[in-house]
Amino acid sequence: MDARSSTFGTLSKKIETRTARAGIIGLGYVGLPLAMAVARSGFAVTGFDIDPKKIVALDARRSYIDAVTNEALTAEIDAGRFSSTTDFAGLADCDVIVICVPTPLTKHRDPDLSFVEATSRSIAAHLRPGQLVVLESTTYPGTTDDIVKVILEGTGLKSGSDFFVGFSPEREDPGNQHYHTATIPKVVAGDGMQALSLMKSFYGAAVSTVVPVSSNATAEAVKLTENIFRSVNIALVNELKTVYAAMGIDVWEVIDAAKTKPFGYMPFYPGPGLGGHCIPIDPFYLTWKSREYELPTRFIELAGEINSAMPRYVVGKLAEALDVRAGKALSRSRVLVLGLAYKKNVADIRESPSLRLIEIIEERGGKADYHDPFVTEIPPTREYQALKGRQSIDLTPEAIAAYDAVLIATDHDMIDYLTLLENAKLIVDTRNVLSRLGLSADHVIKA
Repeated sequence: MDARSSTFGTLSKKIETRTARAGIIGLGYVGLPLAMAVARSGFAVTGFDIDPKKIVALDARRSYIDAVTNEALTAEIDAGRFSSTTDFAGLADCDVIVICVPTPLTKHRDPDLSFVEATSRSIAAHLRPGQLVVLESTTYPGTTDDIVKVILEGTGLKSGSDFFVGFSPEREDPGNQHYHTATIPKVVAGDGMQALSLMKSFYGAAVSTVVPVSSNATAEAVKLTENIFRSVNIALVNELKTVYAAMGIDVWEVIDAAKTKPFGYMPFYPGPGLGGHCIPIDPFYLTWKSREYELPTRFIELAGEINSAMPRYVVGKLAEALDVRAGKALSRSRVLVLGLAYKKNVADIRESPSLRLIEIIEERGGKADYHDPFVTEIPPTREYQALKGRQSIDLTPEAIAAYDAVLIATDHDMIDYLTLLENAKLIVDTRNVLSRLGLSADHVIKA
């Protein structure tokens, strides 16, 4: 048996028998749920993160991710299947290493792969024969082979013989009550057939369905396609919203009627802008990469423009409503933004349009506060440093009545919307939540 076959065979056997140790780098919304799923399937898992506060919380059996309960975390720690650390030297003991780090955009909407590159260099410092290295971070096609693999091969070890490289796009959906990490089908790919075989074996142990594709670049393109699909369709209904509003037509009523068609239509809903780490960001990874091939991405870029314009459109509708209905300029008004998270029933504020709404209101001279039952204080963010430390107000009848307008940006289920309706002077509803609950009044407008 040659060295290549021996390396593959040994690692394959470890994965098959669950004696392999997995290392998950990045214990956020993707990494921590994945670590739990892998640990539950029988592997020993070490979680790595550069943030010592996360390790302190995990050591105290305290989860900071909604998808992972304290009880689930405690069970894996007590069973000896999960531990966490900031010491990346432990990567040398891991047989499978999964990268789950952020891939943001620069101010110029270019890919920022600094986290992926730094993590790859950390792995390279501890790389040894017989390891499988997997990238899960969303990125443009070619990243795994052209960046991660190249950095690792800088050690002198070779992919496909000494170690193996694969890509599997994350598909987390914070707040989804129907699907979780282990039940969401997992797309997998590898650098060569042996790498793909290892990917199928490893992920097949932790999730219910594995979907193999022919190359890492294909798997990277799958993730981008999923998010571009959503971005473009949300942009479409956002544009329809503005057109139908000018015609006096309720876009939500239109969508509700259209979705009764049992074929050829899929409902998407408008909102105050896009949020989350994926949809506002990932499409631009493809637009950037497409320049290398001198090909335009008109749909993607237009969708980005439309969705990015939504917060300013909503504030414009708010200002118009204050002027017409209350005879008061936005610059002299106090506004309560209801919901800071980017989607309902979660605490995730990444790329949340609510932050931009607050910023625009205050740029125009108004005063904005917020209420969110899941976000008690605005944490530090890359783009909204001036908002750091602001705290959620209590949603009492007296507090509601003190504002000139309430802007519903996130339709959390636990909000008392009847109390809101009875005490607010003016409500601007960007989520159609009041109509969905059968609540209506003359002082409610949709935007």
